[in-house]
Amino acid sequence: MHGTKLTRSALFIAAGLVLPLLLHSLGAAGSIFLPMHIPILLAGLWLGPDCGLTVGVITPALSSLLTGMPPLLPILPLMLAELTVYGWCSGYLYRCWHCSLWLSLITAMLAGRLASLFLLAFGAEALGIRIPVWSYVAGGLITGLPGIVIQLVLIPAIMKRIVV
Repeated sequence: MHGTKLTRSALFIAAGLVLPLLLHSLGAAGSIFLPMHIPILLAGLWLGPDCGLTVGVITPALSSLLTGMPPLLPILPLMLAELTVYGWCSGYLYRCWHCSLWLSLITAMLAGRLASLFLLAFGAEALGIRIPVWSYVAGGLITGLPGIVIQLVLIPAIMKRIVV
């Protein structure tokens, strides 16, 4: 990874750690506003799939270790799957396939949620745990709807400002 990309990736990781802490200190729930998602999606879109993937793996893992958010089990593995796919997919579509920003962003958001759902469905089955997968999906979409809207408004606006 190039030095500039490494530095920018570190800044996105830092933002992914600070934004949730800031929201929680103001009394806002991370599961509603999804503050960690924004820097990871931006890292993929701006820096490419390698950096997006790296930021998507390191940010939630480091946050869990340092702050306990997300909880190690059962949420961290689901967030790792979702956010790693966010970072990689957004960068791959936007930087490698040259898809539009909107297509890259929305596809990455859907693919990340599918990765999380896949892990939940098959991981729970492998452990013999019966989890109502569709209620998890519906709950996550309804709860996270404000965050999804924020991502769809904020990320394109930020990308217009930072990408030359």
